[in-house]
Amino acid sequence: MSGSTSPAAVQATGIGRVFDAKGGPVTALDGIDLRIEPGELFGVLGPNGAGKSTLIKILSTLLLPSTGSASIFGLDVVIETARVRRIMNLVAGGDFSGYGLLTVREQLAMFAQFYGLPYREGMAKVDAQIASFGIEEIRDRKISALSTGQRQKLNFARSFLNDPWILFLDEPTIGLDVSAARDVRDRVRAFQAEQPGRTVLLTTHYMAEADEMCDRIAIVDHGRILAQGTPTELKRMVQKDALFIVGIDALPASMSLDSLRALPGVISVAARDADGSDASGVGSPMRRLAIGLKEDGALGGVISALAAGGAHLQEISKSEPTLEEVFVQLVGRGITESDEVSDGE
Repeated sequence: MSGSTSPAAVQATGIGRVFDAKGGPVTALDGIDLRIEPGELFGVLGPNGAGKSTLIKILSTLLLPSTGSASIFGLDVVIETARVRRIMNLVAGGDFSGYGLLTVREQLAMFAQFYGLPYREGMAKVDAQIASFGIEEIRDRKISALSTGQRQKLNFARSFLNDPWILFLDEPTIGLDVSAARDVRDRVRAFQAEQPGRTVLLTTHYMAEADEMCDRIAIVDHGRILAQGTPTELKRMVQKDALFIVGIDALPASMSLDSLRALPGVISVAARDADGSDASGVGSPMRRLAIGLKEDGALGGVISALAAGGAHLQEISKSEPTLEEVFVQLVGRGITESDEVSDGE
C-alpha cells in the first residue's frame, strides 16, 4: 500500500454528478479533481448540500458518476467495483445497517460472513474488535437496546472487520457526546498507526475535528473544490502576515508604539491590554501587544528592542485564524447553512 511506486489512495479526475429532480437537473458535483496519497487522513469540509456525501458515495462504489473517473489504489470504481469493495469500508454518522433483534456479537458475525471471512478467522476478528472498542459488556445485548454512541462504536467495529486499506467516514461523530466522539477519533488514529498506508477520507461539520485530525483538507461548495491544503496552509489564505501576541510587564517609558512600528519587518502594533494608557502608548502599563510582522523572523528584533528598553517578557504566542474563518471567507456562509436546492446527499 505504501512506497514511491504505489498508486494514489484516491485519484478523482473531472468527477461530476447530476441528479434528476422535479424542477430540472441538479448538479451535485461539478468537475472534482482530487488526489489523496496512501497514509493520509484527508478531510472534506462543506456546507449542507455542497456535494460531500455524493463524492463519498461515488468513491465507495455506491453511486455512479455522471462524468469523470475515479480510482482507489489504482482500481477503477466503476469497472473494478468488486475489487474496490474488498479493500474499503464506510461509516456514516446517524446511519445504521443491521437487525435490531441480533446481539452485538451476532451482528458482527453476520458482517464477517458478508465480507467473505472464513468462520474461525471471522469470529476471531469479531472478538478482537469487540475488545478493541471496549464493548465487551454489551456483546450479548440486542442492537435495538443500544445507545447512539454504542451503535456508532459497533459501526466502526464492523468497518474494521475486512481490514480495509481505505476508510470513508461521512460525518462519523454526528450526534455523539464528547466522550464517544473522542473515542472514535482515537480509534481512527490507532487504525492508521497499526499499518502504514492506511488511508482515511473524512467529511465533518466540526471544524475543530478537521483541524485536529486531518493532514490535508478540501473545502467544497456547489460541487466544486474551492481550496485545499494543510490546515495551516488554508489559514494562511486568510491571514497573509504573521501575528504575534507579546506579553510584557509594561511598555518602557523611552519607547512608544510608533517606535515599535518603525522596526524592520513590523507591519502593525496594537495594544491588546492598556489600563490607563494614553494615545501615544508612552509609559503605559500595557501587558499585551498584538504585533503584525512580514515574517516570523522579524520577531527577534522586536523582542530585542523591548528587552533593551527594560521590558520584561512574560509570554509570546502566535495568533492564527480559525478554519471557521477560512470557511466563511471562501464559502460566504456558515457550514450548517445550505442553499434551497439539495444535491441528493
